[in-house]
Amino acid sequence: MAQNLKLEVVTPEKAVINEEVQIVVAPGSLGEFGILAGHTPFLSTLKTGVLRYKDTGGSEHFIFVSSGFAEALPDKVTILAESAERRRDIDVERAKSALERARKRLEKKKEDMDFIRARAALERAIHRMNIVN
Repeated sequence: MAQNLKLEVVTPEKAVINEEVQIVVAPGSLGEFGILAGHTPFLSTLKTGVLRYKDTGGSEHFIFVSSGFAEALPDKVTILAESAERRRDIDVERAKSALERARKRLEKKKEDMDFIRARAALERAIHRMNIVN
């Protein structure tokens, strides 16, 4: 039987998850990476995206994460994220309206617009919608 590892996902506001899992796949800033029990320790920055994991029963779960850091140890993965939401906690209507607002903002192309922030808002909204769909 395969070994499990502890997964903790925390934000400045709350602990999102703290449970035993089989595997974690995270959106690293240099590319997606997977972690199993016994992995070599490392640290990585995270980009906005979807963190996937399989619980001890083999069911796959999804968490939206908005940047942060990951620490992998042989028996534990800790995700420190700016924000994180489980699939069931994502407000679909709010995510849809955020996606529409971000798209409209980028279409206007005003000179004084902060394009980096506008693109980041669009990226967050797209990832949230991908999780719930």
